[in-house]
Amino acid sequence: MDEMIKVGMADLKVCPFPNAITTLGLGSCVGIAIYDPISKVGGLAHVMLPDSTQIRNNSNRAKFADTGIMDLIDLMVKAGATRNRLVAKIAGGAQMFAFSGQSDMVRIGARNVEASKLKLKELGVRLLAEDTGLNYGRTVEFYTETGDFIIKSVGKERKII
Repeated sequence: MDEMIKVGMADLKVCPFPNAITTLGLGSCVGIAIYDPISKVGGLAHVMLPDSTQIRNNSNRAKFADTGIMDLIDLMVKAGATRNRLVAKIAGGAQMFAFSGQSDMVRIGARNVEASKLKLKELGVRLLAEDTGLNYGRTVEFYTETGDFIIKSVGKERKII
């Protein structure tokens, strides 16, 4: 690995081989790692909300599952990935706080996961693995060399999906 590329909240970046890419503190947000296993071009989006069409101020396209995934794929293709080889792994989408009643605002994590899966399916990107839901935050690292998506959570064992 040459460099660990950092992706902020509501952000996305492409990660060329042999680098790795990380994002910290996924709570209800979802980290979507997309990868071309042949060219080894990877990318990671840290999405906060499911749907850009529901929000008036939606100029930050990386914030939303629908537009963030589309933009990431476009950038990856420009960087040498082949669209029909792309595969994905996702993590996050936790319900960080316990509330009685399941209003849509409370279910933001689950809605982010659903929206991410739907957009990947719509774009023909196969979802290989996920570590989503529950009630704890995650930090993720994606390695272009192996395709490993490593999930770290406080007080939990490190997971590789």
